[in-house]
Amino acid sequence: MHVFVTGGSGQTGPTVVAGLLAAGHTVTGLARSDAAAARLESLGATALRGSLEDLGSLRGGAEAADGVLHMAFGGDFADPDDLTRRDTAAIEALGRVGKRFVSTSGTLVLPGGRECTERDEPDAQGIAGFRIPGERLCLDFGGTVVRLAPTVHGPEDHGFVPMLITTARQSGVSAYVGDGANRWPAVHRRDAAVLFRLALEGAPAGSVLHGVAENVPFKSIAETIGRKLGVPTVALTPEEAATHFPSPFMARVFAFDGPVSSAGTRLLGWEPTHPGLLEDLETGDYFA
Repeated sequence: MHVFVTGGSGQTGPTVVAGLLAAGHTVTGLARSDAAAARLESLGATALRGSLEDLGSLRGGAEAADGVLHMAFGGDFADPDDLTRRDTAAIEALGRVGKRFVSTSGTLVLPGGRECTERDEPDAQGIAGFRIPGERLCLDFGGTVVRLAPTVHGPEDHGFVPMLITTARQSGVSAYVGDGANRWPAVHRRDAAVLFRLALEGAPAGSVLHGVAENVPFKSIAETIGRKLGVPTVALTPEEAATHFPSPFMARVFAFDGPVSSAGTRLLGWEPTHPGLLEDLETGDYFA
């Protein structure tokens, strides 16, 4: 299969592209810069210069491919309406071409406080409600939505966990909110890459998949970070968390209890095999 990929030069994208190529597929990746193009070409993919705002490039890439994988997502998170507009415009351009289509979302679209399955409806008033219109549009095109865990961990991670580590270094304490029992979904980057490939190769039209290997108590994450840095682990009230973490929004994210099941996803034959988040914190490059 010839796959057109957006976001192929980002954090998770290169692992996904490498996995597709290793499985015998060919890949063309959208590249908005010379550095992104060089990264894709170093993996063995072909680069197509353009951006998410360049809808003509998106359509052209999709038309020349057998399948489309949309992972790119960006903009100003202080303007969620603009995030939604950019994402839905890109999905509209890609999906309307009519090829096999897989788009990316996140499990933070789901309601909190209970373990949600692939069949649960997202929460329009939740933390990541701005991603729901893109999900729905992809499904309207008969595509597949992969909801990734908020932490896709592995080498050179620059997501939520490094943010926690940086905050702990700067403040001198590793913090959690309340009793820290809130559950944090996670998946190793290599396991996520396998899921994207399986979704492209055989997911039923209109399906929702969960890229989640485990749900980790947030207190355990904070305790591991504190021990590795040699700083105390402390509990914060929501009010204290709002000023401790980089923003009130991030404090809300880190306090969220969002456990997710991937039992339905595993019916595709997906089975995570790589280290879990706590093991990765112990043995990976997070504290190098």
